[in-house]
Amino acid sequence: MSFKNHTLFNKTRFLSNDIFNKSRWRAHRPVFAQRFAGRCHDEIYPMKFFSPPLSGPISRLAPLNRSLLFAELARLAYSEEASAAASVASVNLTETLFVEHDGAQAYVFRNDYDCIVACRGTEPSELNDLKADVDATSVLSETVGRVHRGFKQEVDDLWPSLEQQLVHNDKTLWFTGHSLGGAMATICAGRCFLSHIPSSPKALYTFGSPRVGNKRYVQHIDLHHYRWVNNNDIVTRVPPTWFGYRHTGEVMYLDSNGRHRQMSPVARARDRWRGFWKGLRQGQIDHLADHRMTEYIDGIRATIEEIKPPA
Repeated sequence: MSFKNHTLFNKTRFLSNDIFNKSRWRAHRPVFAQRFAGRCHDEIYPMKFFSPPLSGPISRLAPLNRSLLFAELARLAYSEEASAAASVASVNLTETLFVEHDGAQAYVFRNDYDCIVACRGTEPSELNDLKADVDATSVLSETVGRVHRGFKQEVDDLWPSLEQQLVHNDKTLWFTGHSLGGAMATICAGRCFLSHIPSSPKALYTFGSPRVGNKRYVQHIDLHHYRWVNNNDIVTRVPPTWFGYRHTGEVMYLDSNGRHRQMSPVARARDRWRGFWKGLRQGQIDHLADHRMTEYIDGIRATIEEIKPPA
């Protein structure tokens, strides 16, 4: 074996054996978060919301407007606490709480009507980095079936602190998250039905979420789940189905033109090819670019504008 090939072999072996090491992954999480949430300055400065200020319960919003709000909150979950608090004040979410334990992180946003849990995710920008989200080993869940070991461990770390903040909640409860944050939000929402939390989740909104559990697990969770998928987003296709993993929830698909469309599985497959070739012409790998949270926000905004009645 040549020196070059030997080096490549060692790098590959390192990735396959060490990429799921928890402390190593968490040491690099801030870098991943900055890459994928949108732009690094959102970590420090307040994020501009496209959603208008809330004037009542979130449940009164039109479905797409509700999705836009949760998409922006999922992106905001990557920000520092001071920036997040300043940002949500602009949409009349008056209370911000940052929950963290052993590297697992989430925000709890509140006002007089609603309580939103936004789990922080991580989005690698290269295929090797992508493996950080894909430890495909499954373990028994708290309910029935099996769940992704890596995602469950993140929730195991976070849950005691999060449950403590929600145990006295009497407001309408929502969960949201992007990427790993979407997977965590899915497991957290399911755990609410087993905990001492008085309010069950109203709905779950995920963006670019990987598969979380097997068929028995996803069928057991009785929850309104709006699962946003942007065209060729690669993270939504892992872990693979041949490992027993399945998706849950209602698919909210953004097509290759960045618009929400109801499509059959066959039509989506054709549209993904269109998106792939379109990405190549633009000099980018569509499967990675489509995972950016900003792409989801832009697509939902464009769809809202498209269907808005003329003034």
